[in-house]
Amino acid sequence: MDSKKCLGCGISLQNDNILQDGYTTSLDHDLCQRCFRLKNYGDYKKVTTSGEEFLNIVKDIGKTKDLVLYVCDIINLDEDLTSIRKVIDNKMILVINKIDVFSDSISKEKLLSYFDNLRDVFQDVILVSSNDNYNIDYLLKRIKFFQTSSNVYVIGNTNAGKSSLINQIIKNHSTSTSCLTMSMLPSTTLDTVKIEVDSHLTIIDTPGLIDKTSLINNVDTDIIKKLSIKEVIKPKIYQLKKNQSIIIDDLVRIDYVEGEKNSFCFYLSNKLNVRRIYNIIKNDRLKDLKKVELDILYNSDIVIKGLGFIKVSKKGKVNIYLNKEVEPFIRKSLV
Repeated sequence: MDSKKCLGCGISLQNDNILQDGYTTSLDHDLCQRCFRLKNYGDYKKVTTSGEEFLNIVKDIGKTKDLVLYVCDIINLDEDLTSIRKVIDNKMILVINKIDVFSDSISKEKLLSYFDNLRDVFQDVILVSSNDNYNIDYLLKRIKFFQTSSNVYVIGNTNAGKSSLINQIIKNHSTSTSCLTMSMLPSTTLDTVKIEVDSHLTIIDTPGLIDKTSLINNVDTDIIKKLSIKEVIKPKIYQLKKNQSIIIDDLVRIDYVEGEKNSFCFYLSNKLNVRRIYNIIKNDRLKDLKKVELDILYNSDIVIKGLGFIKVSKKGKVNIYLNKEVEPFIRKSLV
């Protein structure tokens, strides 16, 4: 007989060892102690994993013919969204989540057009917001259209908002009383969790794929809370000259080392402190971190996953100092 699973994170429940994942004081409970404390007290217990077991789950999904929702956080998009196709070739809907972080002045139609080149890779591309309940009903219609069986899997990186999305679908379209554990902190879901929406649809949540190049997976809990974006972003705009710099909350330093006067517009958490250094030659703050040199193109973004992105208007060159595991990159401008 299969062991009972936690309804919050999917881990098998056990009452033998308080130090092991899945511990509960009674097997009659529906939540492990970790999820119970996270849900009721906001008490987060970090779980250290290699990520390999999560990738194995995704590979197992690839052995099915079931529809997959690939959920991405619009602020923390991967450099190559098609790379998931190297792992699985199921029918797949690309779900771009958390668009509520942008103000209404940014056109949703323009955002959606950014992903037009991916429509031959995915069955559909849909913008959603779990927080604002935006496009959730439309997403369900597209799920019903493309599903190949009653099972539909949900995959994505940690903090993409998978559990929040599923909970909103349940709220809108199901009588189920199940509710997945939600948190801004990584690795909240530890194993697959099945939620029956109706007699024709069972949504299966999966653990987040751990991106080791994301800042959010390389800092402590207090910093994660500052990095997490829970409200509409108020962009910070700086006109930088050569040899000026920006420091972001003692996490990242960006030196503008080559180019004419340029506009840098920062899309990141409002809780982060952004400040300018007027002379990079006389200030060595954060230069002990890893340095990455990047050439900027016209109307491009500097992307630092887990932090956000910086829209830059003109060509130039920057030196970025940041955590040794994090890999920034350049893409065409999103907004």
